Amino acid sequence: MSRRALTLTVASTLVLLLAVVGSVLPVPYVALMPGPTTDTLGANAKGEPYVKIEGRETFPDDGHLNFTTVTYRGGPENRIDLFTALRGWLQDDVAIVPEETIFPRNESQQQVDEENSRQMRDSQYNAEAAALHHLKIPTTTQVVVDAVQKGKPADGHLKPGDELLNLDGTKVTSVSEVTRRMGDRRPGSPAELEYRRQGKTEKVTLTTTPSDDGKRAVIGIVLTERHKLPFKIDISVGDVGGPSAGLMFSLAIIDKLDRASLTGGKFIAGTGTITAEGVVGPIGGIQQKMRAAADAGATVFLTPKDNCPAAAAARPDGLRLIRADTLDGTVGALRALAAGRTDLPACS
Repeated sequence: MSRRALTLTVASTLVLLLAVVGSVLPVPYVALMPGPTTDTLGANAKGEPYVKIEGRETFPDDGHLNFTTVTYRGGPENRIDLFTALRGWLQDDVAIVPEETIFPRNESQQQVDEENSRQMRDSQYNAEAAALHHLKIPTTTQVVVDAVQKGKPADGHLKPGDELLNLDGTKVTSVSEVTRRMGDRRPGSPAELEYRRQGKTEKVTLTTTPSDDGKRAVIGIVLTERHKLPFKIDISVGDVGGPSAGLMFSLAIIDKLDRASLTGGKFIAGTGTITAEGVVGPIGGIQQKMRAAADAGATVFLTPKDNCPAAAAARPDGLRLIRADTLDGTVGALRALAAGRTDLPACS
């Protein structure tokens, strides 16, 4: 066999071996890709609105307010192979990220999914509060148990959904206040709680225990703020997790409750977390979300200000970026857009 033929044979064999190895070798990376988009002003296949309001007059809109998502392949229980990772690195609309970015080493996939569901619930509560605050509709804040940590003092005493009324005989008004007051005590000291469960008020005294870092006294509960509304708002978008749709939920509520159209008939998409005070926060996967919006037909994309540099660098053709700092500011920008103005906050 000539040297040239031998070289070709060896090279072909190596390529074949690499192909076989690459197709079966799992790697600890996750592929992030554009996911589905959903019009918060629309309805599901059964005709049920994604954002349903009862007890208050609502108004229709012929535009779109789509929230965007990112889908992924991989994870500890179903890792992608080497070739899939390499192929993803070469695609503009795919991001290959370390597995622990999505699945922390100390959490199972089930725990991650549960946390994403909790974040979605909280984003909906915040979206409702922010929207009604913008519309100057009064609400009442409730501090509610969102989760109870197993093996901690509260385990077996408190349950998710319990409304915390008093701590050590003093009325509870916010999560930050409870955190501050708990931070003032030493592990081993008592905490007297008064709470409401299914309309019935109860009391319990728990002995605090050190936090995992040993620096704080804890009882093992995660608290969240919910807002008692003067009418019913129901947000139901199926199996979607995470907090990044909060801004679009708030805008949908405002658009439904306000006679004036927010969209002006345009196809608007966007993303961003929201606080109950209406502050818009950054999200992950901005490139994938913009691509999903453009593919769905959006012409405008609402972008949290902290995501603007990455968004501006990867903006799909035909998609206009509007910077979203606060809910009030975003509503103002959309009204200006509908009126034909061009002096809008932009990503640069």
